[in-house]
Order: sequence, then structure tokens, then C-alpha cells
Amino acid sequence: MSAWDLLLTDARIATMRRDTPDPGVIDNGAIAIRDGSIAWLGDAGELPQNAADERRSLGGLWVTPALIDCHTHLVFGGDRAAEFEQRLAGASYEDIARAGGGILSTVKATRAASADELFATALRRLDALIASGVATVEIKSGYGLDVDNELKMLGVARRLGAARDATVTTTLLAAHAVPPEFADDADGWIDIVCNELIPAAAERGLADAVDAYCESIAFDGEQVARVFDAAREHGLPVKLHADQLSDGGGAALAARYSALSADHLEYSSADGIAAMAAAGTAAVLLPGAYLTLGETQPPPIASLRDHSVPIAIATDCNPGTSPLLSLREAMAMASRLFGLTPAECLAGTTREAALALGLDDRGIVATGLRADLAVWDVDHPRDLGYWLGRNALAHLFIAGRSVSLT
Repeated sequence: MSAWDLLLTDARIATMRRDTPDPGVIDNGAIAIRDGSIAWLGDAGELPQNAADERRSLGGLWVTPALIDCHTHLVFGGDRAAEFEQRLAGASYEDIARAGGGILSTVKATRAASADELFATALRRLDALIASGVATVEIKSGYGLDVDNELKMLGVARRLGAARDATVTTTLLAAHAVPPEFADDADGWIDIVCNELIPAAAERGLADAVDAYCESIAFDGEQVARVFDAAREHGLPVKLHADQLSDGGGAALAARYSALSADHLEYSSADGIAAMAAAGTAAVLLPGAYLTLGETQPPPIASLRDHSVPIAIATDCNPGTSPLLSLREAMAMASRLFGLTPAECLAGTTREAALALGLDDRGIVATGLRADLAVWDVDHPRDLGYWLGRNALAHLFIAGRSVSLT
């Protein structure tokens, strides 16, 4: 047997395997890593006699899969703190959007910024997520809303992935809002998304998936279906911002296209949730947006549980509705605002988040999977969603390599 690159010992491991009671604990665990993957995992008493280039004792600390943030908008220009003040004064999200604020104000700032400027600001946000234990991040476009600027955003996201050890997946969200140039012709913009943007993003390898915003202030089901048909033609999986502000049938629409995920879901119907379950579509809950917008109707947690729909949790980091740069804090919000259990919160930011991105090589600590591992100075994994404002991350390994947290 060839030597291992790294052997971690004296660890308490929360494997998050589906075939064990959460969190799938190995109390006196060891993890051997070779070529970026887990080569051996188990009780230290059963550890094979094998050479390792490096051995490291974790001193009884907890190991979990590294966290996965499966819904973010990290690349954008400007900020919308003034709108936050407006909402506190009583303005609704819809009021602000219809007055030219909201997404369109970020569009203006993003178009005006150079790719280098967008990269520099987004890199700081990515580093904040990594420092909180995140090894995989999804980044959406959606603030360019023309061909050149949407592709610019996706290119910046690809650069971010190349600049850091963390995996960055990219999603084309050109159907995020109606561009100002198409204020009276939303279908015209959808034509461009389908006939120009999706083909260009696919040809250049800039997008791993396609997303859309199905809502009364954005696009209807028929328009979204056109986008999804175009994505399917180019071999790209789909995701959907669904039923955030009203029940527009988004959950069922996502299921109809076997979407990787339907996200938000505050107003989704029982029939929509049942359709997601049948299609294998994951739910992505976004408590940062729920809190920031002052929403009062939580997602249908009981229905999601009853139908065994995988529940993921993400930051939804964006300048207008979720200025959140800690997936740990999103876990804490999900437990307090939505009533998710600690086990559901950890699963939602590891194995279920991987499912929501269509990734089957991470999110669980198991032999043969990527050695994306977070090491925590906590008494139990439930502490990760319990403590507020405490970053308990002791070490982070991405593809088996130790990552600097400074």
C-alpha cells in the first residue's frame, strides 16, 4: 500500500452519512488522505499499519465535512444599505423594486464596475466564507442583465475559484429581473437570455447551471420555462428562486424540470412540495433573506419533512436582502426562525447542500470522497448552530490541504 499524504488522528468525527443516525459519530477516529481524497476512515483502534508523509493529532476536536454554501450572489458592485433603512421605515421590498431600487440599483453599480473591481470586492467576501468553514461556494450572476455584463460576472466568479482553494460553482441568473432597457418587453429579454446568453455561457464554460426568479416582480412560469428549455438544450441543469413572496407555482415548476433545487419556498403549496419530492429536487432555505426582509411566513418545514425533501441552508449573500457572510450564522438563523434541528442544520450545510449543487463527491466524510474537512473546537456538532458570533473553526482542509484561515 502506498504511503498516505496525511493522517489525522485523535478526532471525533461527524461523518453525516445518510445510513447512520445523525451525525454519524466516530468517537476515536482517524482519517487518512491521499491525492486529495479520503483513503481510510474509521476507529483509530482499527487503523492499518501504513506509512504517512505527515501525521497530525487533532487533540479530540470535532471533524465534520467542510461546509457548502449552495446559494450566493457574491459578485456585485456597490451596496444597498440605504434600502435597508427604507425597509426599516416601512417600505416593502416590492415598493423599493418598483421605484427603481432593489436589484436594478445593484445592476447599475455592477455594470459600472470593472471585472478587476468586482473581483477584489468579491474576494473579500469569499475569504470571509472560507474563514467560517466553507470549502464550496455557488456564485450566481444576475446583476449585469445584459450579455456582456452577465458574462463578465461569470468570468469573475471563475477567477475567484482559481484564486482560492475553495471550489466555486457558477450559475447564470440572467432571468433575475427585467433590465431597464426592457422595462416594457420582458419577453424580449427572455429571448436574449435563451438565444444569446445561455449559448455563450455554455460554449465558454462559464456556467455550471442556470437559475431564474419566478415571482410577480420578476418572471412568470411561462417565461421561466423558456429559460429552462434553453438550458436543457445546452446540457445545463437548472435551479429556481421559487415562491419567495407569493405562491406562483415555482416549486412545481422546478420539479417539472427536475431542478437541482428550489430556493426560498416561503409560500410553496403542499402540492408543490410533493412534486419536489417526486422529482428529487432539494429545498434551499435562505434565513438571511427572511430575516432582512422581515418576512412572517416561514417555509413549509413540516411539509418538507413529511415528504422527505432534502433541506439545504445557504447564506444567499447579496447586497439587498441578505448581507450575510457566515454560513454558521445562517445555521443559527435556520434553527431559530424555521425550527430546524441542529442535525438538520449541519446536514443542510453539508450533504444536502452538496445535493443541491449536484455534487456527489463531498458533503459527507467517507472513503473515496474529497477530503474537504472542517475541524471545530466545540463540545458537540450541535454547538455549530447554537453559538452566535463565535467562530469555532480550528482547521480547514480542502482536497486534503490545510488552508490558512488568516
